[in-house]
Amino acid sequence: MTQTLATLTDLVAAVRQAVDVRTDWTKTAELVADELRTHLPGPELLTPGQRLGEPDRVAGHLLHVEPDGAFSILSLVWRPGQTTRIHDHITWCVVGVLSGVEHEELFDEALNPIGARDTPPGEVSGFAPPGDIHRIRNIGDEIAISLHIYGTDISRVGSSARRYYN
Repeated sequence: MTQTLATLTDLVAAVRQAVDVRTDWTKTAELVADELRTHLPGPELLTPGQRLGEPDRVAGHLLHVEPDGAFSILSLVWRPGQTTRIHDHITWCVVGVLSGVEHEELFDEALNPIGARDTPPGEVSGFAPPGDIHRIRNIGDEIAISLHIYGTDISRVGSSARRYYN
């Protein structure tokens, strides 16, 4: 447990330094993604119970909120078949996959599919609005766990999603 806390502490400090550069959202996402690649923890960051997920929804675990609201770190646990709705975001986001494989579908503003990718453990990606319309799902047969860093206080705003699309 001590190693896990040290890993999260190191990650928070590194993200704080990246965000403190005070640049535009795209560059901030790039800087934070570089730090997450360096400090990407393993799934043991979560307790064994948290790693089980929830049967009826993607389970989120808030791990850190920066006191000034500059960023939040949370983990999402995806059971096989679980998916998000098509959505975009209110701020920049960086995602690192800790276990399993997440499948992401990308869409343009008219909701035409423009790409898809599978993201295995160890992969990190970042993005910033606009042009961030996507859907994520676990198409594998094992639990997938990812770490998400958002440029806002998720505990205050409730969700990183700006809009959901049909």
